[in-house]
Amino acid sequence: MRSRLPKVLHEAAGATLLAHVLRAAETLSADHTLVVVRHGADQVRSALRGAAVTCVEQGPLDGTGAAVAATRSALEGECDTVVVLSGDAPLVTGASLQRLLSAQLEAGAGMTLLTYEVDDPSGLGRVIRGSDGEVLRVVEERDASAEESLVREVNPGTYAFDTHLWPFLERLEDDNAAGEYYLTDVVEAYREAGHAVRGALAYDETRLLVGVNDREQLARAERLLRERTARRWLRAGVSMHAPESTVLDETVELGIDVVLEPGVMLLGECRVGEGARIGAYSVMRDCRVQPGARVPPHTVAEGGDFTSG
Repeated sequence: MRSRLPKVLHEAAGATLLAHVLRAAETLSADHTLVVVRHGADQVRSALRGAAVTCVEQGPLDGTGAAVAATRSALEGECDTVVVLSGDAPLVTGASLQRLLSAQLEAGAGMTLLTYEVDDPSGLGRVIRGSDGEVLRVVEERDASAEESLVREVNPGTYAFDTHLWPFLERLEDDNAAGEYYLTDVVEAYREAGHAVRGALAYDETRLLVGVNDREQLARAERLLRERTARRWLRAGVSMHAPESTVLDETVELGIDVVLEPGVMLLGECRVGEGARIGAYSVMRDCRVQPGARVPPHTVAEGGDFTSG
Protein backbone atom coordinates (compact mmCIF):
# COMPACT_ATOMS: atom_id res chain seq x y z
CA MET A 1 0.00 0.00 0.00
CA ARG A 2 3.04 2.30 0.38
CA SER A 3 1.49 3.78 3.49
CA ARG A 4 2.14 4.31 7.18
CA LEU A 5 -1.39 3.06 7.79
CA PRO A 6 -1.93 -0.71 8.18
CA LYS A 7 -3.60 -2.10 5.07
CA VAL A 8 -6.76 -3.26 6.83
CA LEU A 9 -7.40 0.28 8.11
CA HIS A 10 -7.55 1.84 4.66
CA GLU A 11 -11.10 2.87 3.84
CA ALA A 12 -13.41 1.88 1.00
CA ALA A 13 -17.00 3.09 0.74
CA GLY A 14 -16.95 4.80 4.11
CA ALA A 15 -15.53 2.00 6.24
CA THR A 16 -12.18 0.32 6.79
CA LEU A 17 -11.45 -2.91 4.95
CA LEU A 18 -11.48 -4.69 8.30
CA ALA A 19 -14.84 -3.19 9.25
CA HIS A 20 -16.40 -4.55 6.06
CA VAL A 21 -15.11 -8.03 6.88
CA LEU A 22 -16.26 -7.89 10.49
CA ARG A 23 -19.71 -6.72 9.39
CA ALA A 24 -20.03 -9.77 7.14
CA ALA A 25 -18.79 -12.01 9.96
CA GLU A 26 -21.52 -10.76 12.30
CA THR A 27 -24.05 -12.80 10.31
CA LEU A 28 -22.49 -15.99 11.71
CA SER A 29 -23.24 -15.05 15.35
CA ALA A 30 -19.92 -16.52 16.45
CA ASP A 31 -19.22 -17.24 20.11
CA HIS A 32 -15.77 -15.65 19.79
CA THR A 33 -14.41 -13.15 17.27
CA LEU A 34 -10.64 -12.70 17.20
CA VAL A 35 -8.54 -10.34 15.11
CA VAL A 36 -4.92 -11.37 14.63
CA VAL A 37 -2.67 -8.30 14.61
CA ARG A 38 0.93 -7.78 13.66
CA HIS A 39 1.97 -4.84 11.47
CA GLY A 40 0.57 -1.64 12.99
CA ALA A 41 -0.95 -3.64 15.83
CA ASP A 42 -1.49 -0.61 18.07
CA GLN A 43 -3.29 1.26 15.31
CA VAL A 44 -5.55 -1.71 14.60
CA ARG A 45 -6.34 -2.13 18.29
CA SER A 46 -7.19 1.54 18.55
CA ALA A 47 -9.52 1.33 15.54
CA LEU A 48 -11.29 -1.66 17.13
CA ARG A 49 -11.75 -0.03 20.54
CA GLY A 50 -15.30 -0.73 21.70
CA ALA A 51 -15.89 -3.51 19.17
CA ALA A 52 -16.89 -6.97 20.39
CA VAL A 53 -13.61 -8.55 19.29
CA THR A 54 -10.40 -9.76 20.92
CA CYS A 55 -7.03 -8.90 19.39
CA VAL A 56 -4.32 -11.57 19.33
CA GLU A 57 -0.64 -11.02 18.50
CA GLN A 58 0.64 -13.13 15.61
CA GLY A 59 4.22 -13.27 16.88
CA PRO A 60 7.45 -13.48 14.85
CA LEU A 61 6.53 -16.21 12.34
CA ASP A 62 5.31 -15.28 8.86
CA GLY A 63 2.26 -16.49 7.01
CA THR A 64 -1.43 -17.24 7.37
CA GLY A 65 -0.74 -20.52 9.15
CA ALA A 66 1.24 -18.70 11.82
CA ALA A 67 -1.55 -16.15 12.18
CA VAL A 68 -4.19 -18.80 12.86
CA ALA A 69 -1.89 -20.78 15.15
CA ALA A 70 -1.66 -17.68 17.34
CA THR A 71 -5.35 -18.09 18.22
CA ARG A 72 -5.00 -21.64 19.50
CA SER A 73 -4.78 -20.86 23.21
CA ALA A 74 -7.91 -18.71 22.97
CA LEU A 75 -10.05 -21.08 20.88
CA GLU A 76 -8.97 -24.68 21.43
CA GLY A 77 -11.62 -26.42 23.52
CA GLU A 78 -13.95 -23.44 23.21
CA CYS A 79 -15.60 -24.23 19.86
CA ASP A 80 -16.22 -27.05 17.41
CA THR A 81 -15.86 -24.97 14.25
CA VAL A 82 -13.37 -22.23 13.41
CA VAL A 83 -14.04 -19.84 10.53
CA VAL A 84 -11.04 -17.90 9.21
CA LEU A 85 -11.34 -14.73 7.13
CA SER A 86 -8.88 -12.30 5.58
CA GLY A 87 -9.03 -8.75 6.86
CA ASP A 88 -8.29 -7.25 3.44
CA ALA A 89 -11.27 -8.73 1.53
CA PRO A 90 -14.04 -6.12 1.86
CA LEU A 91 -16.33 -7.68 -0.77
CA VAL A 92 -16.99 -10.85 1.24
CA THR A 93 -20.68 -11.09 2.13
CA GLY A 94 -22.58 -12.59 5.01
CA ALA A 95 -24.42 -14.80 2.53
CA SER A 96 -21.15 -16.28 1.30
CA LEU A 97 -20.00 -16.95 4.86
CA GLN A 98 -23.27 -18.66 5.71
CA ARG A 99 -22.88 -20.80 2.59
CA LEU A 100 -19.39 -21.77 3.75
CA LEU A 101 -20.52 -22.68 7.26
CA SER A 102 -23.53 -24.64 6.00
CA ALA A 103 -21.33 -26.62 3.60
CA GLN A 104 -18.92 -27.45 6.43
CA LEU A 105 -21.58 -28.59 8.90
CA GLU A 106 -23.94 -30.36 6.51
CA ALA A 107 -21.18 -32.38 4.84
CA GLY A 108 -19.42 -33.19 8.09
CA ALA A 109 -16.21 -32.05 6.42
CA GLY A 110 -12.93 -31.66 8.19
CA MET A 111 -12.25 -28.48 6.29
CA THR A 112 -14.16 -26.35 3.79
CA LEU A 113 -12.82 -23.57 1.59
CA LEU A 114 -14.89 -20.73 0.22
CA THR A 115 -14.02 -20.52 -3.46
CA TYR A 116 -14.86 -18.23 -6.37
CA GLU A 117 -14.45 -18.36 -10.11
CA VAL A 118 -12.95 -15.12 -11.38
CA ASP A 119 -11.98 -13.63 -14.73
CA ASP A 120 -8.47 -12.76 -13.61
CA PRO A 121 -6.99 -15.05 -10.93
CA SER A 122 -3.67 -13.18 -10.78
CA GLY A 123 -2.18 -13.08 -7.30
CA LEU A 124 -4.60 -15.62 -5.84
CA GLY A 125 -4.14 -19.25 -4.82
CA ARG A 126 -5.59 -21.74 -7.29
CA VAL A 127 -7.98 -24.45 -6.04
CA ILE A 128 -7.06 -27.84 -7.47
CA ARG A 129 -9.89 -30.40 -7.32
CA GLY A 130 -9.95 -34.14 -7.89
CA SER A 131 -12.32 -35.99 -10.19
CA ASP A 132 -14.71 -36.45 -7.25
CA GLY A 133 -14.91 -32.70 -6.68
CA GLU A 134 -13.00 -32.72 -3.42
CA VAL A 135 -10.20 -30.22 -2.95
CA LEU A 136 -6.78 -31.81 -3.44
CA ARG A 137 -4.68 -28.77 -2.68
CA VAL A 138 -4.41 -25.00 -2.95
CA VAL A 139 -1.41 -23.74 -4.91
CA GLU A 140 -0.14 -20.23 -4.33
CA GLU A 141 0.55 -18.38 -7.56
CA ARG A 142 4.30 -18.20 -7.14
CA ASP A 143 4.41 -21.98 -6.59
CA ALA A 144 1.94 -22.90 -9.37
CA SER A 145 2.85 -24.76 -12.55
CA ALA A 146 1.90 -23.28 -15.92
CA GLU A 147 -1.15 -25.56 -16.07
CA GLU A 148 -2.24 -24.76 -12.51
CA SER A 149 -1.94 -21.04 -13.22
CA LEU A 150 -4.74 -21.37 -15.80
CA VAL A 151 -7.26 -22.47 -13.14
CA ARG A 152 -9.87 -19.78 -12.49
CA GLU A 153 -11.29 -21.21 -9.27
CA VAL A 154 -9.46 -19.34 -6.54
CA ASN A 155 -9.01 -19.31 -2.83
CA PRO A 156 -9.83 -15.91 -1.27
CA GLY A 157 -8.54 -16.97 2.15
CA THR A 158 -11.83 -17.87 3.84
CA TYR A 159 -12.17 -21.28 5.53
CA ALA A 160 -14.08 -23.39 8.01
CA PHE A 161 -12.27 -26.04 10.08
CA ASP A 162 -13.15 -28.69 12.62
CA THR A 163 -11.06 -29.22 15.75
CA HIS A 164 -8.40 -31.26 13.94
CA LEU A 165 -7.03 -27.91 12.83
CA TRP A 166 -4.89 -27.36 15.90
CA PRO A 167 -2.59 -30.43 15.72
CA PHE A 168 -2.42 -30.09 11.92
CA LEU A 169 -1.04 -26.56 12.29
CA GLU A 170 1.96 -28.01 14.12
CA ARG A 171 3.00 -29.79 10.92
CA LEU A 172 3.30 -26.65 8.80
CA GLU A 173 6.69 -25.79 7.34
CA ASP A 174 7.98 -22.71 5.55
CA ASP A 175 9.74 -24.50 2.69
CA ASN A 176 8.08 -22.54 -0.12
CA ALA A 177 8.94 -19.62 -2.38
CA ALA A 178 7.73 -17.07 0.17
CA GLY A 179 9.31 -18.68 3.23
CA GLU A 180 5.96 -18.52 5.01
CA TYR A 181 3.73 -20.91 6.94
CA TYR A 182 0.77 -21.34 4.59
CA LEU A 183 -2.58 -22.16 6.17
CA THR A 184 -3.54 -23.87 2.91
CA ASP A 185 -0.93 -26.56 3.56
CA VAL A 186 -3.26 -28.12 6.14
CA VAL A 187 -5.34 -29.40 3.21
CA GLU A 188 -2.78 -32.15 2.77
CA ALA A 189 -2.85 -33.00 6.47
CA TYR A 190 -6.64 -33.31 6.45
CA ARG A 191 -6.61 -35.52 3.38
CA GLU A 192 -3.85 -37.77 4.70
CA ALA A 193 -5.88 -38.28 7.88
CA GLY A 194 -8.95 -39.25 5.85
CA HIS A 195 -10.97 -36.11 6.56
CA ALA A 196 -12.95 -34.62 3.67
CA VAL A 197 -11.87 -31.26 2.28
CA ARG A 198 -14.72 -29.50 0.51
CA GLY A 199 -14.93 -26.39 -1.60
CA ALA A 200 -18.01 -24.17 -1.29
CA LEU A 201 -18.28 -22.26 -4.57
CA ALA A 202 -19.86 -18.89 -3.85
CA TYR A 203 -21.19 -16.22 -6.18
CA ASP A 204 -19.21 -13.05 -6.78
CA GLU A 205 -21.17 -10.68 -8.99
CA THR A 206 -18.05 -8.73 -9.87
CA ARG A 207 -16.07 -11.71 -11.21
CA LEU A 208 -13.13 -9.91 -9.62
CA LEU A 209 -13.22 -10.84 -5.94
CA VAL A 210 -11.21 -7.88 -4.77
CA GLY A 211 -8.74 -8.53 -2.03
CA VAL A 212 -6.83 -5.32 -1.55
CA ASN A 213 -3.06 -5.27 -1.92
CA ASP A 214 -2.45 -1.84 -3.49
CA ARG A 215 -4.12 1.51 -4.12
CA GLU A 216 -5.46 0.46 -7.51
CA GLN A 217 -7.29 -2.48 -5.96
CA LEU A 218 -8.49 -0.22 -3.14
CA ALA A 219 -10.06 2.14 -5.69
CA ARG A 220 -11.65 -0.83 -7.45
CA ALA A 221 -13.06 -2.10 -4.16
CA GLU A 222 -14.47 1.35 -3.45
CA ARG A 223 -16.27 1.42 -6.79
CA LEU A 224 -17.63 -2.12 -6.50
CA LEU A 225 -18.86 -1.59 -2.94
CA ARG A 226 -20.61 1.64 -3.97
CA GLU A 227 -22.25 -0.12 -6.92
CA ARG A 228 -23.40 -2.97 -4.68
CA THR A 229 -24.96 -0.53 -2.21
CA ALA A 230 -26.70 1.41 -4.98
CA ARG A 231 -28.19 -1.78 -6.45
CA ARG A 232 -29.49 -2.81 -3.04
CA TRP A 233 -31.37 0.46 -2.57
CA LEU A 234 -32.69 0.57 -6.14
CA ARG A 235 -34.21 -2.86 -5.58
CA ALA A 236 -35.66 -1.68 -2.26
CA GLY A 237 -37.71 1.11 -3.83
CA VAL A 238 -35.33 4.10 -3.95
CA SER A 239 -35.05 6.19 -7.14
CA MET A 240 -31.69 7.55 -8.31
CA HIS A 241 -31.57 9.88 -11.28
CA ALA A 242 -27.91 9.05 -11.90
CA PRO A 243 -26.79 5.97 -9.96
CA GLU A 244 -23.31 6.24 -11.42
CA SER A 245 -22.82 9.61 -9.71
CA THR A 246 -24.56 8.75 -6.42
CA VAL A 247 -22.39 7.94 -3.41
CA LEU A 248 -23.92 6.02 -0.49
CA ASP A 249 -22.13 4.60 2.54
CA GLU A 250 -23.27 1.14 3.67
CA THR A 251 -24.42 2.68 6.94
CA VAL A 252 -27.01 4.94 5.25
CA GLU A 253 -30.70 4.03 5.66
CA LEU A 254 -33.31 5.04 3.07
CA GLY A 255 -37.09 4.75 3.07
CA ILE A 256 -39.20 3.67 0.11
CA ASP A 257 -39.95 6.26 -2.58
CA VAL A 258 -36.91 8.34 -1.63
CA VAL A 259 -35.61 10.24 -4.66
CA LEU A 260 -31.91 11.02 -5.03
CA GLU A 261 -31.06 13.55 -7.72
CA PRO A 262 -27.71 13.42 -9.58
CA GLY A 263 -24.47 13.77 -7.64
CA VAL A 264 -25.92 13.14 -4.16
CA MET A 265 -23.47 11.96 -1.47
CA LEU A 266 -24.94 10.47 1.72
CA LEU A 267 -22.28 9.51 4.23
CA GLY A 268 -22.05 8.06 7.71
CA GLU A 269 -25.30 7.53 9.63
CA CYS A 270 -27.69 9.40 7.32
CA ARG A 271 -31.35 8.42 7.74
CA VAL A 272 -33.76 9.47 5.01
CA GLY A 273 -37.48 8.96 5.54
CA GLU A 274 -40.10 7.67 3.10
CA GLY A 275 -40.83 9.89 0.12
CA ALA A 276 -38.08 12.43 0.85
CA ARG A 277 -36.18 14.04 -2.01
CA ILE A 278 -32.50 15.00 -1.89
CA GLY A 279 -31.51 17.74 -4.32
CA ALA A 280 -28.70 17.42 -6.84
CA TYR A 281 -25.09 17.55 -5.64
CA SER A 282 -25.99 17.60 -1.96
CA VAL A 283 -23.33 16.28 0.42
CA MET A 284 -24.70 15.12 3.76
CA ARG A 285 -23.14 13.27 6.67
CA ASP A 286 -24.95 11.87 9.74
CA CYS A 287 -28.14 13.77 8.85
CA ARG A 288 -31.80 12.99 9.51
CA VAL A 289 -34.27 13.72 6.73
CA GLN A 290 -37.88 13.36 7.77
CA PRO A 291 -40.48 11.61 5.57
CA GLY A 292 -41.60 13.79 2.68
CA ALA A 293 -38.91 16.42 3.26
CA ARG A 294 -37.28 18.28 0.36
CA VAL A 295 -33.56 18.99 0.63
CA PRO A 296 -32.46 21.78 -1.75
CA PRO A 297 -29.77 21.11 -4.36
CA HIS A 298 -26.14 21.76 -3.36
CA THR A 299 -26.91 21.34 0.35
CA VAL A 300 -23.81 20.63 2.46
CA ALA A 301 -24.62 19.48 5.97
CA GLU A 302 -23.31 17.40 8.85
CA GLY A 303 -25.54 16.21 11.67
CA GLY A 304 -28.53 18.25 10.43
CA ASP A 305 -32.23 17.47 10.78
CA PHE A 306 -34.41 18.25 7.75
CA THR A 307 -38.15 18.36 8.33
CA SER A 308 -41.08 18.01 5.95
CA GLY A 309 -42.03 20.82 3.68
